[in-house]
Amino acid sequence: MERERFEAIVVEELDQLPDEMIDGLDNVVFVVEDRPEDGSLDLLGLYDGFALTERGRYGMGELPDRIIVYREPHLAQCETEQRLRDEIHTTLVHEIAHFYGIDDDRLHELGWA
Repeated sequence: MERERFEAIVVEELDQLPDEMIDGLDNVVFVVEDRPEDGSLDLLGLYDGFALTERGRYGMGELPDRIIVYREPHLAQCETEQRLRDEIHTTLVHEIAHFYGIDDDRLHELGWA
């Protein structure tokens, strides 16, 4: 799948998320990259920033946090477009949860990891 189509699906899945989840995101950008820096196909997404629960004073002039969705790992794991959409949706929820300070253990309990 071409990068433009993949990015369009990411945007469509973002649009499907509840407003309550998205409205609280402050100074966060969403980025699509082909693969993680180590070149692996194991990591589907990454939250690069400081969780709300870890922030002290945070304001103007700060670089935005990033939520990265990795294209090639998703494509390697998903045989159909519907499965791809489902996995992108799960990845977005998972990484947004990290923004809010929810760790992997709690995400496992909730069924999102």
